[in-house]
Amino acid sequence: MKVFINKRIPEIGITMLEEAGLDVTVSENPDLTQEEWLEHCKNTDAILNVGQNKYDKDFFEKFPNVKAIALYSVGFDHVDINEANERNIPVGNTPEVLSKATSDVAFLLMQSVARRASYYFQKVKDGDWGEFDPLHELGQELYGKTLGVFGLGRIGYEMAEKCKKAFDMNIIYHNRSHNEEAEKELGAKYVSFEELVSQSDVLSIHANFTEEHSELFNKSVFEKMKSNAIFINTARGGFHNQKDLYNALVSEKIWGAGLDVTNPEPIKDNDPILKLSNVCVLPHIGSATIEARNGMAKLAAENLIAFSKGEKMPHCANPEVYQ
Repeated sequence: MKVFINKRIPEIGITMLEEAGLDVTVSENPDLTQEEWLEHCKNTDAILNVGQNKYDKDFFEKFPNVKAIALYSVGFDHVDINEANERNIPVGNTPEVLSKATSDVAFLLMQSVARRASYYFQKVKDGDWGEFDPLHELGQELYGKTLGVFGLGRIGYEMAEKCKKAFDMNIIYHNRSHNEEAEKELGAKYVSFEELVSQSDVLSIHANFTEEHSELFNKSVFEKMKSNAIFINTARGGFHNQKDLYNALVSEKIWGAGLDVTNPEPIKDNDPILKLSNVCVLPHIGSATIEARNGMAKLAAENLIAFSKGEKMPHCANPEVYQ
């Protein structure tokens, strides 16, 4: 079985595929054009995809030779799952293995924003240490505050647990269903979306992105949040309207924002949100640890190896194809 990998991944994944007897081609060019990527897709049976390449109806119609897709990610919003199901194409992903690393980034962003760390680091780099001013750009403490989690799955749980243990924060959440483990272990309270927005001192997004979530966090939502609230997004940039977020920050409707994802992504270097002292932006590094990236490579390889043997992918985003 021929496998195409569009970017280098940790060697553990490539080695696993080759030792299983698969014919592996890895792009040596990390910046394939759309045309170059599609040319490779013509000559492969399965794809191990790194990044946000679109797998929609048009793709599946053009490349009927592609029988399986293994994503090097947890999210699969760039894949039309209904179209994949129509063609019995399993789509693998990499859940769980990056939960700790991604929640670490959300926790980091929360603290960085609360203490304006990016702003002060830039002042040091600029040689602007400054005189002591008791009132200049003060931060805020997080002890006993309320963390609101939108999407309390594994990553959201890890974030909530960190906040509970480190700052004794109260945990509220809005989910498609109740998270009994979080309610039992963390004292988490299920609330409506409106209550989540109005009661959170820190609101952190950890849900899977779908079209219904597009720019869910917009002007009307930001206006209902606390004036001391910190908005954290490590999920997908599409969850928030970036212009509305900027306006909410400069008008002091909310207190600060920490983003590992932006809208658009990548963020433009002249985006005015980057000039704010109460904002920290990272370049989508949620899974950027040795441990997480190795784990993702391993899970992606396991998915394709299982498929090559006629077995069910162990980490499948559309398990209904096996029913």
